[in-house]
Amino acid sequence: MTITILGNNSALPAYERHPTAQVVSLQGGQDILLDCGEGTQTQMQRYDVRWGRINYIFISHLHGDHYFGIFGLLTTMSLLGRTTPLHLHAPAPLEGLINNMLSVASSVLCYPLIFHALPEGAALLVDEKLFSVTCFPVEHRIQCHGFVVTQKTRGRRLLPEKASSYQIPTYFYDRLKSGEDYETKTGELIKNEWVTEPGPPEKKYAYCADTIYTESFLEHITGADVIYHESTYLNDNIEKARERFHSTAGQAATLAVKAGTKQLLLGHYSSRYKELDGFKSEAAAIFANVEVTKEGDVFEI
Repeated sequence: MTITILGNNSALPAYERHPTAQVVSLQGGQDILLDCGEGTQTQMQRYDVRWGRINYIFISHLHGDHYFGIFGLLTTMSLLGRTTPLHLHAPAPLEGLINNMLSVASSVLCYPLIFHALPEGAALLVDEKLFSVTCFPVEHRIQCHGFVVTQKTRGRRLLPEKASSYQIPTYFYDRLKSGEDYETKTGELIKNEWVTEPGPPEKKYAYCADTIYTESFLEHITGADVIYHESTYLNDNIEKARERFHSTAGQAATLAVKAGTKQLLLGHYSSRYKELDGFKSEAAAIFANVEVTKEGDVFEI
């Protein structure tokens, strides 16, 4: 499971930093796009993100730096001949905006676009065999959601030589991975743990979107392997952060400690900051394993 940063700035592009967008890549060839700020499709080309692997897009809220890129991306996918369905989970008004855009241009997408309006509260949005996505409300100036992407475990790891030594037929191997014991024709019970070992644990990534500092959604992100949390300002602008419903690097680090995460990713920097070293030092004083994201960074969970 990897996270690729496509954009890491806030409302105004500055210092070669683009508005928010990132891709979560899962086992099995599935990519998920989280937010789609202006220029996202160009950033995807720059960092070799293949649009054909993206079947799910999630938009946290309708401030332009989080969704203005969706119009170009949707039409580009159509121009390039996409035929597979695309699921878009976003605030309800975005559906009308997309329909208006297509209407005034007399355009029709050549693939099914399946729109899912985000609920007001927390909910399970996607539950596939290999992954799931949930949403939870954060606290911003308008309705805004964070997302938790979970890459599920594939079950126990089979030890083929052990299974063969007990003469377990291959058709039963998937059931062994699911934790079942095997009973022979003579009634002998072959215990699962004799022929398997624990598989890799599930991986969980929490994307906290734009929010004032709050612990209201702490229960939804606790235990995540990696948390992304906006850090629009440093603590010397903590009042400005509060007034604009944003957070500081220090506040993001404080929440990371409370959530018990292993790693914190910072982003959504205000354009008032040309250099980002201060974000690292401020957060690291509270939570050691912190990364000040740069565009093109790839983080592995």
